[in-house]
Amino acid sequence: MGLYYYQRIRDLREDHDKTQKDIANVLNMQLTVYQRYERGERELPLWAAIKLADYYRVTLDYLVGRTDS
Repeated sequence: MGLYYYQRIRDLREDHDKTQKDIANVLNMQLTVYQRYERGERELPLWAAIKLADYYRVTLDYLVGRTDS
């Protein structure tokens, strides 16, 4: 399997010139909670993965590192 999801969500955020606070707001959560997801300290819930995939217009497979396209 490719990248871990937390690496992918960080890369996507940086590629879209967004801050961690921006994405925490998209997910309607506290910044510290989102930071733990991005560091891989907490498991990203399915609802948040779906919301991020929709936000970045990528598939869930891409978001979780199962594919690179």
